[in-house]
Amino acid sequence: MQKRKLGNSGLEVSAIGLGCMGMSFAFPPFPEKKEMIDLLRAAHDNGITFFDTAEMYGPYINEELLGEALAPIRNEVVIATKFGFNIVDGKMAGVNSHPDNIRKVAEESLTRLKTDVIDLFYQHRVDPKIPIEDVAGTVKDLIKEGKVKHFGMSEAGAKTIRRAHAVQPLAALQSEYSLWTRKPEEEIIPLLEELGIGFVPFSPLGKGFLTGKMDADTKFASNDFRSILPRYTPDALKANQTLIDLISKIAANKNGTPAQIALAWLLAQKPWIVPIPGTTKLNRLKENIGSASIALTKEELKEIADSLEKIKVTGNRYTEEFEKTTGL
Repeated sequence: MQKRKLGNSGLEVSAIGLGCMGMSFAFPPFPEKKEMIDLLRAAHDNGITFFDTAEMYGPYINEELLGEALAPIRNEVVIATKFGFNIVDGKMAGVNSHPDNIRKVAEESLTRLKTDVIDLFYQHRVDPKIPIEDVAGTVKDLIKEGKVKHFGMSEAGAKTIRRAHAVQPLAALQSEYSLWTRKPEEEIIPLLEELGIGFVPFSPLGKGFLTGKMDADTKFASNDFRSILPRYTPDALKANQTLIDLISKIAANKNGTPAQIALAWLLAQKPWIVPIPGTTKLNRLKENIGSASIALTKEELKEIADSLEKIKVTGNRYTEEFEKTTGL
């Protein structure tokens, strides 16, 4: 697979990464551990070198899964993980980016990941109680100590990114970005280009919607994260099918799938964008990897852009309550 560099950091990763959250968090039922170890190793065999996790996923067990699966190939892969939450009785209990907690998470993540260095350490969500300069300064110290290689942030605003970057340059920002979540285009992507920061879109397939496999009859289990989100109600799924019609048409012309067109569109936006679609299935993994071989023409990109101007996405990304606290 082709490689990409995340901004000016020099951190080189596969053009498509693998988001590992769904292997043990948010989207049950979860597969057997051995099955996921086999999938993670198959991802590497098929060219993926960039793996994304967090202490919050599980919590803890997702990092342990990656640690075991990637140990034999540790020097051939880039592992990103995240700090920034309180975890009480196995549940998220608000944000916490106090320097002491950042250090604690770093040490514990190193152990779970069976490694002596974290390649990319993201602040999972901004903590309004802790000056971002203190957060960036703590990660800067961890980099000096050789425990972390690169600093990242997730879902941060432009002013916060700029302030953090002035203390410790960011290698990457991770935020939601896809054909149906395009807010980063307004302010964030121009800023990242200005500062030389890479962009790692999570949910690049709209938590499964952009695969074209969902419709108004799709049902989610009560413990599936999507069951509470406005965009996944029957009415919203039905209304948003116009977006699927668009990418399905282009997919047919390219001998691809809607998911591959959605990922190829992201790759075409900037050379420093690296999406991290998640999956627990080998066939979907290979499908996602195949998107890196699809080159959309200028005409196709214009057709998509013109069509997106006329398509209004129905349903908010999160509930109002969830938006106030955090996001996944």
